[in-house]
Amino acid sequence: MKLKPFCLTLAGLLTAASVYAADPKFAVIYDAGGKFDKSFNQSASEGAERFKKETKIGFMEVQVASDTQTEQVLRNLARKKVDLIASIGFAQAQAVQNVAKEFPATKFVLIDGVAKGDNVSSVLFKEQEGSYLVGVAAAIASKSKKVGFIGGMDIPLIRNFSCGYVQGVKATDAKVEIVQNMVGTTTSAWNDPAKGGELARAQFERGVDVIFAAAGGSGMGTLQAVKEKGKLAIGVDSNQNYMYPGSMLTSMVKRVDQVIYDSFMQMKNGNWKAGVAYKGLKEGGVDWALDKDNRSVVSADMEKRVNAAKQDIISGKVKVVDFRDANKCPV
Repeated sequence: MKLKPFCLTLAGLLTAASVYAADPKFAVIYDAGGKFDKSFNQSASEGAERFKKETKIGFMEVQVASDTQTEQVLRNLARKKVDLIASIGFAQAQAVQNVAKEFPATKFVLIDGVAKGDNVSSVLFKEQEGSYLVGVAAAIASKSKKVGFIGGMDIPLIRNFSCGYVQGVKATDAKVEIVQNMVGTTTSAWNDPAKGGELARAQFERGVDVIFAAAGGSGMGTLQAVKEKGKLAIGVDSNQNYMYPGSMLTSMVKRVDQVIYDSFMQMKNGNWKAGVAYKGLKEGGVDWALDKDNRSVVSADMEKRVNAAKQDIISGKVKVVDFRDANKCPV
């Protein structure tokens, strides 16, 4: 009789151990912008952290110093039997495709790029739709009738942000002028806040009073310059309104956090699927941000008009052209 409690305790321990052993292993690889870019990568981190908080299942994090490191990092994680690896950024696409083929038992989720493989989930966003909405807001808010756009690396993805923004601006007021600049043509363009600030100041000299910055870490310099000059800025990817309350018109939110959270949860629950997904306004993948930090600069009329545009896009009444499909912007 005295053995029974011990046996039950041992059984309980074995059960607990088996449950723990069954927990999948996760990893996140951040792109050149870095985990703390307060934008794209940080959004991914926040999604993984939310998953960890809810499930008590941790994850590994890796910051690659250059694109050439990515394949080696992916391969090392796959060798460690990581069950699902989240690769953040289009630059990791080829590396994911190569390594996924070598390690079919490992699952991969790639953000902002497409990689082939039965063990790869590629997630892209309809940036043009969210950018259209902040373009509507910019056109309404601008007093000079000149608005700006500052992109990070000059690639089709960032041109798509720009294209959606221009479409929203012109649909609202065809007379508004748009001034555009890119930080650079290499991955260093994501992490050059000095250049981001310099481009913003040059746009101010041309009369711009609202700037949409889609430039990763470089955008931090743009937002700071906007604050210093008393103009209005539009953040990107994460909700950046909190950074400079009163100077942030809004943020074009890209729900990378939700994609990472959902992917991890699906893996945990055994219903993860490979394939290619596109997430826009209808799918909750992009949006504009309205909260206490920008409420003072968003009028009731602006809110109404932006939300009307949002519903028109969701319903299909308004079709926002994807730059990547046409390889040009229609306006």
